[in-house]
Amino acid sequence: MTPDQYASDLLREVGCAEAAIPAADTREESELWAASGAQFLTGNADGPPLAAPTPLATCARGAWLALSALSGGTLDANFPAHQLLGERAALLGLYRQGSASPGGACRLLDCADGQLALNLPRADDWELLPAWLEQPAGSWPDIAASLRNRGCEEMVERARLLGLATAASQPPEMQRDWFKAHTLAAPAPTPLRQPLVIDLSSLWAGPLCTHLMGLLGARVIKVESITRPDGARAGSQAFFDLLNAGKESVALDLASARGREQLGALLARADIVVEATRPRALEQMGINAVDVVRAGTGKVWLSITGYGREAPMREWIAYGDDAGVAAGLSWLLRQAGAGNVFCADAIADPLTGLHAALLGWAAWSRGGGVLLDVSLHGVVSRCIAAGQGATKTGSVPQASVLHAPVHHSPRPPCARPAAGAAAALGTDTAHVLSEFGICT
Repeated sequence: MTPDQYASDLLREVGCAEAAIPAADTREESELWAASGAQFLTGNADGPPLAAPTPLATCARGAWLALSALSGGTLDANFPAHQLLGERAALLGLYRQGSASPGGACRLLDCADGQLALNLPRADDWELLPAWLEQPAGSWPDIAASLRNRGCEEMVERARLLGLATAASQPPEMQRDWFKAHTLAAPAPTPLRQPLVIDLSSLWAGPLCTHLMGLLGARVIKVESITRPDGARAGSQAFFDLLNAGKESVALDLASARGREQLGALLARADIVVEATRPRALEQMGINAVDVVRAGTGKVWLSITGYGREAPMREWIAYGDDAGVAAGLSWLLRQAGAGNVFCADAIADPLTGLHAALLGWAAWSRGGGVLLDVSLHGVVSRCIAAGQGATKTGSVPQASVLHAPVHHSPRPPCARPAAGAAAALGTDTAHVLSEFGICT
């Protein structure tokens, strides 16, 4: 699998097989992985950086080639999109840590009959641990000790009911169908202008998706809750700027009826809506994706979740590290003799951001009228399937194909300079609401 081959596959999958890939790229995964910074982030802290268990850097580069094919020359086809996999680590100074994720919030932990990944990025998550474990737990060693005699499936199920991001480390399912498209309205004529994108997402995958749409020429309005803004604002300012510079910032009181009405009015104006929450979060505010798409002409609603919008997976929380484990990356590395390690830094996030941007842009350019369901788990599963040459869902890869030789010296991750500073929370609220005739 080469980047241009993967790009061709993606263009067929999103209904744009006629689009011409603007540049050939036949480089091997070993070269791209070493240059991406992701290899530097994979393995034990005191061991060597590890080769990819499947062509993840190739998929990142291929997704960019496919996106550039739809850009009308706006995007540089030669941009090293595989380096997006390491950008956050470069800005945060992260390093490989074996069974702990580079960011430190996720761990691979032994159960009586297997392994699970537990992600605790929020202080609130730690407060849920006594209910999950049925005993006090204030540290990672406490959690590890409690899990050793517990069944993996039981503990994953209990964690998901409580709203913890947890996944079993298991073999891949070799899933090629990485998204679902629900046609809800007739397509609009070929667009004559660039789209208005309302970005309701947070953290990494969704903001990267809308950042790429902005590079394609879209107007992007980032809408946040006044009381619960994007959690990435509290993290690395450099990383937040990288993904959000150039977007207008609207902050609404979504706990109030007026704020929810304002949000609904903005969504009615959107050409593309991008959100990355569990479906019920918006439904509880009276916002239904199906209704929004059906009420307009040519709208695209792009929903990014951990595992998809169907029950029961729609209620499961996931972040980039644990979603990669759920898809099978840590299992593949273990089968290849790497031990218990994470694959790069929250790898599902940048991969999903790239794939979601392609999917959303393709749907809009073809007339819209669709609800798109794309998940972190599904995208990583698609990338694994690409590397194993899978022709059907459900096949399990052979361990013999996992020992990729290392031909290139791995480079530390690097990041692009931000286009500027991201707008402060709510900077553009008044003028955006006024522009669209929405009461303040």
